[in-house]
Amino acid sequence: MYVRSPLSPWISNPEWYYRSLTAHGTVMGYVFPTLVAMAFGYAISETSLKQNLVGLRWAWAGFWLIAVGAVVAMIPVALGLASVLYTFYPPLIGSPFYYIGVVMVVLGSWIWVALMSINLRIWKKENPGTPVPLPMFANVAGSYLWAWTAVGAALELLLQIIPVALGFKSTIDAGLARVFFSWTLHAIVYFWLMPTYIAYYTIVPRAIGGRIYSDTMARISFILFLVVAMPIGIHHAFADPQVGAGFKFLHSVFTALVALPTLLTVFTICASVEIAARARGGRGAFGWMGALPWRNPMMLAVTFSFVMLGFGGAGGLINMSYQLDTTIHNTQWITGHFHLIFGGAIVIMYFAIAYDLWPHLTGRPIASLGLVRLQLWLWFVGMIVTTFPWHYVGILGMPRRMSFFDYTDPALANEAVSVVLSAIGGVILAASGILFIFILISTQFSQPRQIEDYRFALAVHPPTRVPVALNSYGLWIALMIGLTVTNYGYPILQLAARDDTSVPAVYVGER
Repeated sequence: MYVRSPLSPWISNPEWYYRSLTAHGTVMGYVFPTLVAMAFGYAISETSLKQNLVGLRWAWAGFWLIAVGAVVAMIPVALGLASVLYTFYPPLIGSPFYYIGVVMVVLGSWIWVALMSINLRIWKKENPGTPVPLPMFANVAGSYLWAWTAVGAALELLLQIIPVALGFKSTIDAGLARVFFSWTLHAIVYFWLMPTYIAYYTIVPRAIGGRIYSDTMARISFILFLVVAMPIGIHHAFADPQVGAGFKFLHSVFTALVALPTLLTVFTICASVEIAARARGGRGAFGWMGALPWRNPMMLAVTFSFVMLGFGGAGGLINMSYQLDTTIHNTQWITGHFHLIFGGAIVIMYFAIAYDLWPHLTGRPIASLGLVRLQLWLWFVGMIVTTFPWHYVGILGMPRRMSFFDYTDPALANEAVSVVLSAIGGVILAASGILFIFILISTQFSQPRQIEDYRFALAVHPPTRVPVALNSYGLWIALMIGLTVTNYGYPILQLAARDDTSVPAVYVGER
């Protein structure tokens, strides 16, 4: 961000910028959220099912597969041999070790998917007819979503990119590769989002002294994500000519449907928060808001998350519109939207999850709640200062993923201040991230204390029985796969059947 701003002199080699961007996108887009989802998933499995994790050695194998895969991928990136960004950008082809490392990360995550399913099946066998605890129901739904989401990128890597990277082919069908990646490109956001939504429903109400407004509405939300979050990725390819307008419109419609579980969640969590406020003595149509525990870091985190989710989601409505997308396609608007949702609304709840679990993992209370509040404030302010200018310059037409801009050009001069602001926001975010690590490390030096058993929030009316459709996944997985085949089957088969759409590969680095 700094080197793209007027504050920095030209770095002389644009490849350095793309090398950095590839590392940033790959580690933060693939490795970081996967590890968070896995760690939180294992905690959910043990604490909500009240049974030891089955397959502990496999869990460690999955972790090390991801850790080693991340290193294998990052070495060629650091050497300048794989500056292809996290979207791979065919026909650009980097070192095969970069792609092999990414495949290792995916394989490690699939071990987690299998373990979540196995542990749930064992629990259901021992507790026939009992409703699956909401945290585990949502956790397994998220794991199934990821298992199917990752298939698109896996097909692109295994069938399109890796054979070229290994030298078995010298051409690649870039259009087909992009369609495969679009299968993963947007649905992966909901995999990142699942831990955040689980925290909304099952941690926030308990942390602020309330209860979940409706267990049923929560289950429906996660089911909707499982079904409608998958077949929508081609809305990222509105400008690509290889996909017909009809399928682009279809994906636009399904993208709009994803707003349903989000709106349902906003309503349910606001109702749950109101329950907590009224239990604390809050009165009136709006007076109860003053009774909320605003100094509680969890209350602060969910508030900031909802604010960023609201702004980011509003920007997403522009992205999914077949017509409006043309005004902001491939501009800094996309970068702003993406970071406001993932880096903002989602990651701030990752912090909250960490703060909530850390004392139970270490037996030591968080060292300073004041520092926790400061860290959350810095992250919120930093993300707003970073992303709002990006939205603005995106409307002005500034393209994303450009390594250099000449701000002495009159056409770009009025964008300089906004870009400087976004760089300042990045500094604030870096400070917040460092403070987060400092808080966790300093907690290790606090006095050990007896920590009560970890628990998740209960519903106002805890269910004793739920319909089979809200307690299992068979129907919803069938719908997820069926809709994906419907929305992707014809475009993929049409491109795969053609023999005139491949182009020569463009190799990165020394090759």
